[in-house]
Amino acid sequence: MNSPLVVLVGPMGVGKSTVGELLAARLGAAYRDTDADIVAAEGRPISDIFVEEGEEYFRAREREAVRTAVERHTGVLALGGGAILDPSTRELLTGLPVVFLDVEVNEAVRRVGLNTARPLLAVNPRQQWRQLMEQRRPLYNQVARAVVATDERTPEEVAQAVLDALELKDA
Repeated sequence: MNSPLVVLVGPMGVGKSTVGELLAARLGAAYRDTDADIVAAEGRPISDIFVEEGEEYFRAREREAVRTAVERHTGVLALGGGAILDPSTRELLTGLPVVFLDVEVNEAVRRVGLNTARPLLAVNPRQQWRQLMEQRRPLYNQVARAVVATDERTPEEVAQAVLDALELKDA
């Protein structure tokens, strides 16, 4: 079965896209982001999908995007922050080289800021981020083969830590 070399999970603002692109370059592999897949398929930003269609609609598109990417992509794959909420997605990730990129709340809020493109953090970002992580951290840990802290690390340092955690070598 074809499967990704690395699957990155973690909250918004943790650096999945940046680190994923670095990993792909170092591994000589393609990079894919399921949020980008959804935006391309829908022709609109995720924040618009949430507002216009609701979270349930978005999560259904996300579930499809993750399944397609896991089945077809053999490089580095980054999943949207909430993808792990779906039990079938968590099951799909079983046995794959999943890395949970973790970050503390102050660092996450600094990185994400008050960005209105983050629909789940629209009102009180710090409090909402904490609540999201209380719900999601056990799920990230459940699917992850390794956990890499990103606080006070450059994207390059995080990418190296992921390679080390999965015992992968540069291409």
